[in-house]
Amino acid sequence: MQFRRWVFNLLLIFSLRSHFSEIVAETTSGSSVSSEEDRASLLSFKANILKDTTESLSSWTGRDCCDGGWEGVECNPSTGRVTVLQLQRPGQDNEFYMKGTLSPSLGNLRFLEVMIISGMKHITGPIPESFSNLTRLTQLILEDNSLGGNIPSGLGHLSLLQSLSLSGNHLKGQIPPTFESFRNLVQINLARNFLSGPIPLTLKNLGNLQYIDLSYNLLSGCIPDFVGQFKNLTFIDLSNNHLDGEIPISLFNLVNLLDLSLSHNNLTGNIPDQIANLKSLTSLQLSGNRLNGHLPLSISRLQNLWYLNLSRNSLSDPLPVIPVKGIPSLLSVDLSYNNFSLASVPDWIRSKQLKDVNLAGCKLKGNLPIFIRPESLNSIDLSDNLFVGSISNFFTNMSSLQKIKLSNNQLSFDLSQINVPIGLSFIDLHANLLVGSLSAIINNGTSSVLEVLDVSNNLIAGHIPEFGEGSSLKVLNIASNKISDQIPASISKLIELERLDISRNHISGTIPSSLGTLLKLQWLDLSINALTGKIPSTLSQIAGIRHANFRANRLCGQIPQTRPFNIFPPVAYAHNLCLCDKPLQPCK
Repeated sequence: MQFRRWVFNLLLIFSLRSHFSEIVAETTSGSSVSSEEDRASLLSFKANILKDTTESLSSWTGRDCCDGGWEGVECNPSTGRVTVLQLQRPGQDNEFYMKGTLSPSLGNLRFLEVMIISGMKHITGPIPESFSNLTRLTQLILEDNSLGGNIPSGLGHLSLLQSLSLSGNHLKGQIPPTFESFRNLVQINLARNFLSGPIPLTLKNLGNLQYIDLSYNLLSGCIPDFVGQFKNLTFIDLSNNHLDGEIPISLFNLVNLLDLSLSHNNLTGNIPDQIANLKSLTSLQLSGNRLNGHLPLSISRLQNLWYLNLSRNSLSDPLPVIPVKGIPSLLSVDLSYNNFSLASVPDWIRSKQLKDVNLAGCKLKGNLPIFIRPESLNSIDLSDNLFVGSISNFFTNMSSLQKIKLSNNQLSFDLSQINVPIGLSFIDLHANLLVGSLSAIINNGTSSVLEVLDVSNNLIAGHIPEFGEGSSLKVLNIASNKISDQIPASISKLIELERLDISRNHISGTIPSSLGTLLKLQWLDLSINALTGKIPSTLSQIAGIRHANFRANRLCGQIPQTRPFNIFPPVAYAHNLCLCDKPLQPCK
């Protein structure tokens, strides 16, 4: 009896081993077939890419897509199935891109967990509906391509998705209500598209959200009250849309929120006192709306806030008297273009160790302010105010200053008094009462780093100084002054120049042919001077020029007959002695 039982058990073991071997064989065979299916799907995607300057797809050769040789492809070693497809443009160089469309066959990669195809710039066409089959996906990143059409509602089937970014494309239509299924979603980024309609109420189910960016779209309607229920949110950017209504009070329940940007919408109402509840907030951007009322004193309790931008609203006086220790982390403040009549820069701004101060259009008056911590300042904008007097001591100890805007004031001083910091790269002093010569600015130590110089609409006389090697100037605007003499041939040394405006002066002589070597020039205005001779044919070398104006001089001869000079409007050449040929009358 025992012997028979032993034989029976032995036969059973052999039988089970045989059956198990068959299962293993079938699984191995099935895995091989499935792996071949994945390979076919990837090759179909490759076939739809007509040009690949990243050369990533050139590695997609051989029978096995999981052998580690296919760039951007990763597989599960146990199943032999593709789990990751990651193709990203190397760096920010525009020379690297892919041109083509997304193949629907990618929807057959049923074991795919991560799909990242980003920064390729020239991948066009729709997001395939078949992507709704990728139910194992946890990351879907298709940003910075040129994808169009609507967002497929079938993406709502991807219930395991944790990160979704479709930003930087040409997508239109509404945000699909089916996104309510994204219960695991942590990050959603649909910025920089053409999405319209309201923010769907169905998004209230996304309780795990930490990051939401819907900026730079055409979204309308109110900011939904449910946004304040997302307790884990650290980042909200709804800027640059058409959102209206008031800021919902519930938004100020988000104690973990670090960044809040609602700029450039049509929001109305006050900034609520409850803003102090955002205890973690580091950046607050509400510019470009229609907010009114007063800035609440409670904002002084935001211990971590370093960036505050409330510009271009309808906020009114008085500003709160913020204590010395209020907003202790503040580095950048912008209160420009509201309904403030400040008269003087508030002490809490003058006394802080700030990097950026922007108080344009705040009805400030008197002499320029003295900042108590000038060495930290990087950028100052006090334009469109009522400042008078000199600038001679203003820059004292501003060793870090890079950008200064004092335009549209009533400052009156000789340019020879100016002693600008060595690192200054942007100077805008237009529309004041400045006198003196340009050489005080152009020939001093700033010339190697200075990129923008605008001293137009002043009383500056003298001549245009000679230019040296190594200049970084991109914008030179000296229009509407009393500058005379000739354009120096050394202007050809400004090889980075993109915009040149010397209009409405008393400049004479001929246009130097060396001007044609400024190949980056996009804007040229020489109008209303006393220039003589011809328009040099060398200007034809400037292929990227978009605007040129030679009006009201004493020029004569043939207009360069190359685009765009021969298709600029006739007014660009009007009121000269005898200019001819297109777009004017033929030369005799």
